[in-house]
Amino acid sequence: MVENKYQVIDAHCHIYPDKIAMKAAGATDKFYNVHGFGNGTLSMLMEEGNKAGYDHFIVQSVATTPKQVSSINHFIAREVENHPQFLTGLGTLHPESEDISADVEEIISLGLHGVKLHPDIQGFKIDDYRCLKIYELCEKEKLPILMHTGDSRYDNSNPNRLIPVLDIYTDLIIVGAHFGGWSIWEEASKQLKGIKNLYVDCSSSFYALEDEVIKEIIDRYGTDRVLFGTDYPMWSPQVEIDRFLSLGYSDEDKRKILSENAKKVYNIY
Repeated sequence: MVENKYQVIDAHCHIYPDKIAMKAAGATDKFYNVHGFGNGTLSMLMEEGNKAGYDHFIVQSVATTPKQVSSINHFIAREVENHPQFLTGLGTLHPESEDISADVEEIISLGLHGVKLHPDIQGFKIDDYRCLKIYELCEKEKLPILMHTGDSRYDNSNPNRLIPVLDIYTDLIIVGAHFGGWSIWEEASKQLKGIKNLYVDCSSSFYALEDEVIKEIIDRYGTDRVLFGTDYPMWSPQVEIDRFLSLGYSDEDKRKILSENAKKVYNIY
């Protein structure tokens, strides 16, 4: 807990097997032209998160090719099994998989609580026809999708791609990472506010935004629609929680954003 009264769930954490963690984290740094905080290992996430007062972490990774899907999902499930008190896992899918139905069944059988997709890194548009099976099955199985959203450099994950999916699959819960639009934060929040099956997280946003802009974006979505997340290994858990707490939200709103919304979306008890 932080300040001895707020439970903290970090709702956006990437982890990798130790032997490839630094390489994987470095590839993400290169993609976004930043120098990340962490090395991508679970041990560093838990050490730094626990020092900062975090209680729980939602962990995931992204399959850049279809053949990686099953191995990544088993890796995440093993880490959750080893640390059930501290971790909730999300699976990954890939639109070019030969059997998306089997992949979804495996995610469910492994006890994972949702799916992570990254259109820009995985190389598809959110509204690509190849993804429709993913949305159909996740809606049916009540698996929320944590979706990377937004990139001013590409047209894969921006609101114009996301809104049609949210309009069609109205019972599918999507969490739009990075306030619904990385690098187009304000524009995205204006387009996406008020959509009933959309939540957002605040990961990889604080570093680029002034306090007043952050609060304007959160207020557009509503505090019952925002999840706290760091995008580890990108940013320091301590720096991210300190920045959030400095924004001056009420105790009730802090609890919603820091833990209650994540519990509701990902069925964490």
